[in-house]
Amino acid sequence: MNDNTFDYIIIGGGTAGCLLANRLSADASKRVLLIEAGKKDDYHWIHIPVGYLYCIGNPRTDWLYQTEPADGLNGRSLRYPRGKVLGGCSSINGMIYMRGQSRDYDQWAQLTGNDEWRWDQSLPYFKLHEDHYKGASAFHGAKGAKGAKSELLAPTDLPKGSYLHTLRGRNTGGEWRIEKQRLRWDVLDAFAQAAQQAGIPATDDFNRGNNEGVSYFEVNQKDGWRWNTAKAFLRPTCYSRPNFELWNKAQVSKLLIETSAHGKKRCTGAQVWTGLEMVEVHATQEVILSAGSIGSAQILQLSGIGPAQLLKDKGIEVQRDLPGVGANLQDHLQIRSVYKVNKAKTLNTLANSLWGKALIGLEYAMKRTGPMSMAPSQLGAFTKSDPSQPHANIQYHVQPLSLDAFGEPLHSFPAITASVCNLNPTSRGSVQIKTNKFDEAPAIAPNYLATDADRKVAADSLRVTRRIMAQDAMKPFQPEEFKPGVQYQTDEELAKLAGDIASTIFHPVGTTRMGRDDDPMAVVNSRLQVRGVTGLRVVDAGVMPTITSGNTNSPTLMIAEKAAHWIAQDADRSAP
Repeated sequence: MNDNTFDYIIIGGGTAGCLLANRLSADASKRVLLIEAGKKDDYHWIHIPVGYLYCIGNPRTDWLYQTEPADGLNGRSLRYPRGKVLGGCSSINGMIYMRGQSRDYDQWAQLTGNDEWRWDQSLPYFKLHEDHYKGASAFHGAKGAKGAKSELLAPTDLPKGSYLHTLRGRNTGGEWRIEKQRLRWDVLDAFAQAAQQAGIPATDDFNRGNNEGVSYFEVNQKDGWRWNTAKAFLRPTCYSRPNFELWNKAQVSKLLIETSAHGKKRCTGAQVWTGLEMVEVHATQEVILSAGSIGSAQILQLSGIGPAQLLKDKGIEVQRDLPGVGANLQDHLQIRSVYKVNKAKTLNTLANSLWGKALIGLEYAMKRTGPMSMAPSQLGAFTKSDPSQPHANIQYHVQPLSLDAFGEPLHSFPAITASVCNLNPTSRGSVQIKTNKFDEAPAIAPNYLATDADRKVAADSLRVTRRIMAQDAMKPFQPEEFKPGVQYQTDEELAKLAGDIASTIFHPVGTTRMGRDDDPMAVVNSRLQVRGVTGLRVVDAGVMPTITSGNTNSPTLMIAEKAAHWIAQDADRSAP
C-alpha cells in the first residue's frame, strides 16, 4: 500500500462494486482500487446454497445490523442482514434472479427525466452480463452469444478506446450465471396448481417485463454452487490484471472533500482504516461509493454530505447540505404464513434426524442436488392483492419448511411457509448516523406498515394466501393455518398480525436516490453523480428512487453496468 493514488476508487466490494471493478479495470491504462470492509469470500458456507442459514447473523459475513423498534411492527426490532464479505449481499442472499416489472424502470425515467432508465434501454444492460442457461434470446444474454451483446455493441458505437470497444476486445460479458433450480417438491407443485386455480397464470419466465404468474424461481448458481459477484467478476479476471488492486478488511471512515478557491466541492479520495492504521487514498478521476443502501448513506453523512442539522448535531462539518441522504428508505416486508400439512415431504421432516441430515449431505456431495442446493425460496408468484390493482403488486416466496425466524430451528411438524410481500410500499424510512464514529452502526428505521395503504395491502395479501390454500390442489395435504391463525379476519386484525409475524426480505433501497435537478430530495443526478460534489458517484441500490417489483440484486447489477458505461464515457470526454 505504498502508492495510494488511483484513477478510480470503488468503495464496497459487493454486488455493484465487483462488476464496476471488472469493467473499469478492463482499461489497462486505468488503476482501480476496490475497498471491501469484510473478508474474502473463502468461507465454505458462502458457496453451498443452503449456507445462507449460517451466513446471516454471522459476524464473518454479516454487518449484524438491527432496525429501530417500529410502531408498524408493534414495537419489534428486526435483524437486518447486509453482506460484510467480498461479494456483499450476493454472498449471503437468496440467489433469486429477478428484474422486476418494466413499469419500474419507466417510472425511474419519468422521475429522473432521463429516458436511458426506461425498460427498453435498461434491458440490454441486464443482458450484457447474463449467462442464462437457456441461451441468448430477445430477453436474455448468454456467455459468448452475439445476441447477448448486439444491442450494445453496434459498430457505430465502438470507437477505439471506448467502454464498449474495450469490453469486446476483452471478450467481457456473460459472467452472471442463471440456472434453474436442482430440486422440486410435490407440495410446492400443488401450491402452484392451487395458485392457478385461484386465478394466477402459470409462467415460464418472470423476467420479460411483466412478472405476473407462478413458477419456480431461477437462481444465481452454477452446477449446484452459489454464484456470487466475486466469482463472476473478480476471479480470475481482475486478480490477473496488474492495474487492479483489492483491499479487504479495510473500512472507509470518510471521504476526502476539497473546496476550490471558487467554493466548489470535489471528492479526491477516502480515509481508510486498514485494521492497523488510518491511511488516505486518492483518486484522479472518480470515487465510486457502492457500499449499499445502508453503508453509502452512512459514509456520506460521516463525510459531511447529508442533512445539515443532523451533521451539525453529530459534530460533523457540513460539506454539502443534501437532506435526501439517508431518507426515502424502502424495503419489502414479508408476511410469513405457515401451514401445517399432512402426507407431504418437507424439509422439516427430512432434516429432523441425524440420518435424514446425512442423506441430504450425501446427495449434495454426490450430485450437487437436493435440499443443500436450494435457495431459501423455491417457488414464486406475483399477483394482485385485490382485483382493483392495475398490476401485480404482491410477491410470494414459498418454502417447503417452517421456522420461527431465520437462524431458529425448523419446526418439528411438516409445514410450508407462504411469505407474501407488498412490492410497492408507500411507507418510507431512514438511515441516520448515531455518532460521528465510522465503526458504529447507524440507526436504521424502515418504518414498515406506516401508511393505511400498506396496512390494507397486508390484510388483503393474507386473504389471497388463504384463497390459494383453500383450492382443490392443496386438499390432499390437508393444510392447517398455523400462523397467523384463522381467528383473525378483519382488516385491523390482519394488519396488526402482519406487524407481529412479518420480517424483512432484505431489499433496502432508496437512501441516496436519483432525481431531477429541481428535486430537493435527490442525492444524485440521473447519471448517479452526487449533486454539488464533483468526482463522486453513488452506484448501488440506494440510488433507486422507487423499489423494484421483485428482488433487488439483479437490478443493482444493471445499475452498475450502466454506471460503468457512463464513467468510461465521461473519462473519454475529459481525456486530452
